Amino acid sequence: MILNEIREKYELVDLFCNLAEIPSPSLKEKKVSDWIMEYCKHHKIPCKYDNYENIYINIPATDSTKQPLLLSSHMDVIGDDSPVKTYLDGNFIRAEGRTLGADDKAGVANALYLAKWLVENNLKHGGLEIIFTRDEESGMSGIKHVDFSTIKSKYVLVCDSDSLGQLMTSGASYTLATIEVNSFKGGHSGIDIADRTRENAAKLIADIVANLPQGVYYSEDCKVVTSCNIGGIISGNPDVTNVINTYGKATYSIRSSSRKYEQELKDRMQFEVDEFNKEYDSIAKAELTFEEHLPPFEKVEDEYIPILFETAARKVGVTPEISSFHAGAETHIYANNKNADGQPFAPYLAGLATVCNMHSKEEYLDYKTLLKGQELLQEFFRSYNK
Repeated sequence: MILNEIREKYELVDLFCNLAEIPSPSLKEKKVSDWIMEYCKHHKIPCKYDNYENIYINIPATDSTKQPLLLSSHMDVIGDDSPVKTYLDGNFIRAEGRTLGADDKAGVANALYLAKWLVENNLKHGGLEIIFTRDEESGMSGIKHVDFSTIKSKYVLVCDSDSLGQLMTSGASYTLATIEVNSFKGGHSGIDIADRTRENAAKLIADIVANLPQGVYYSEDCKVVTSCNIGGIISGNPDVTNVINTYGKATYSIRSSSRKYEQELKDRMQFEVDEFNKEYDSIAKAELTFEEHLPPFEKVEDEYIPILFETAARKVGVTPEISSFHAGAETHIYANNKNADGQPFAPYLAGLATVCNMHSKEEYLDYKTLLKGQELLQEFFRSYNK
């Protein structure tokens, strides 16, 4: 069966292909966002742009006793603005010679189709909010410009995981740690080598690094919670060996889905630097700085959504995977903000389709998982509103 026949048979597949065939690299999402606005207008789905041209959909509650739910996906993709031509390869939808953009057009399609389904069906519900953001891939500026004080929902499904049935309950932060060492005296490697007041900063930075943890710092249930990875060491010039170097630098990435264990790791690093400064007082000094680029997405104690998601998944024949991930997503921004009622958001990263080789020319989407993901989403929404 060729792709056009599949698209004619399954409206959701056609919706996904229409979205995928509109190139939308980061900060160049206008064509796809205009298409979404037209789709919403045609199907009587209430929507508007915010001040950053993210799209906000708000389907009012038909039952005030129930809670609203927020779905979130991003409109931008990895890739350029060259044409996208989709084709079918077995059960897989691919793009000719380029990235498909299923990250996150699959999430957008599933959320948009649910909105259409909800408008067309008489279902008692507490309201559905949807946000389609810009620029997730390059800087997350879209989600950072959302006015969270206007959002009623507490629970958020960020539809951006790459495997059907996944529900991620926590995700890692990203903090850049930088260690700099300055030796107070340099010199000539021959003439001054015996002077004990001179220490080579290249050796000193290496000593500090040797005492610091590398790799997994803390894990739980066989999942990485906190990690520390050295990016590199800089000191001197490898082609110049007759200089006692006076400057050394090492950088680390710290990732953690727990502020507690991230702080413990930071304290451990600071301890090593403090001990170094005591040992080399009046000879050299080390300084440690931290820059948080992405806050952690910490697991909430409330098990309501994971239980509901797992039950819905099993009901429609999908194997659920409730776990954590050691990377960043828009969940992290939600997790560190509050809704219109001043409640902290409880976000989850949900997988509603299986996408493989993401961000590459070999990227593909299994269209049957996209259809099954919509079944899961509709069943979850029904259960959420019982």
